Amino acid sequence: MVGELHRSYVFDLGYLLREHALEAKQAVRGAKGTDDEAFQSGRLMAYYEVLSLLVSQARAFELPIEDLHLCGLEPDRDLL
Repeated sequence: MVGELHRSYVFDLGYLLREHALEAKQAVRGAKGTDDEAFQSGRLMAYYEVLSLLVSQARAFELPIEDLHLCGLEPDRDLL
């Protein structure tokens, strides 16, 4: 059985990854037309891959997405 510490860790990690991903999306917008655009786009794609995998695995294991603090997040909609 998963302990409260593990639950808190996963919940917090999901929140932090989501926030960083949304910040990366804003960074891409801010870097349009600059030398930094490719880097920021790659960074956003990395977050997209990680969050897509987290959401997919949570569904496969029938874990409530709320436990990952990712409720309402659709990587295809929100990060691309």
